[in-house]
Amino acid sequence: MQTSTALATPVERADWQAVFAKYDAVGTIVVFDQRGNEVKEWVYNTDRAKQRFSPASTYKVPHSLFALDANIVTDELQVFKWDGIERSFAPHNQDQTLRSAMQYSALWVFDIFAKQLGEAKAQQYLTKINYGNADPSIASNGSYWVDGKLAISATEQIKFLQALYQNQLPFKQADQLLVKDLMINETGKDWILHAKTGWQGRYGWWVGWVEWPTGPVFFALNIDTPNRLQDLDKRQAITLDILTSIDASPMSS
Repeated sequence: MQTSTALATPVERADWQAVFAKYDAVGTIVVFDQRGNEVKEWVYNTDRAKQRFSPASTYKVPHSLFALDANIVTDELQVFKWDGIERSFAPHNQDQTLRSAMQYSALWVFDIFAKQLGEAKAQQYLTKINYGNADPSIASNGSYWVDGKLAISATEQIKFLQALYQNQLPFKQADQLLVKDLMINETGKDWILHAKTGWQGRYGWWVGWVEWPTGPVFFALNIDTPNRLQDLDKRQAITLDILTSIDASPMSS
């Protein structure tokens, strides 16, 4: 098994600034390529890659592991009854399972998890997996992974994803396998794309990995979203252009 330890000196890719400029975006991306025998790590905007931001909905990945471990949810088929509150995104306005809640990023389901876990237990889990600043302090209004103090950097996102990929997190292997399955966005002849979006309002994430026969290529992108919803598609577009530049884009295979 290849090590998940990041390289001491990732290569700064100043040329990737052109991709961000193409989409009129400000941000960072970290790419860790474990295909073959030579591990490569690239970064655009090193300073921002080390800066911690609210994880927003990318937190649904570890949060699902916490909920499974604490038996708040037993499996991907357990039904969470819709509370009847109309939300702006129609797929949220229905009963959910863990799979649909991940697919549609249904915040209200994860609010249930947070309430049942409690702040102390959440902090134990966060500390256990060394997730960002491990601070689940509840915001006065909203969810702590969106509007609270919890924060993580793009570099730290990569380390977390690598540990999950290798089933090295301190949870049952079956739970880690399930969460990885829930993260599948798309599959091709020789690749599987595992990823999760996140949006805090002021900035957005796309994190995950492309699984190839020769090994995974991890990515963590973070961009500002001054135009709010109009900026969200840029997360995937920038990432896929950059993956294409290193012959790692699933959509071009």
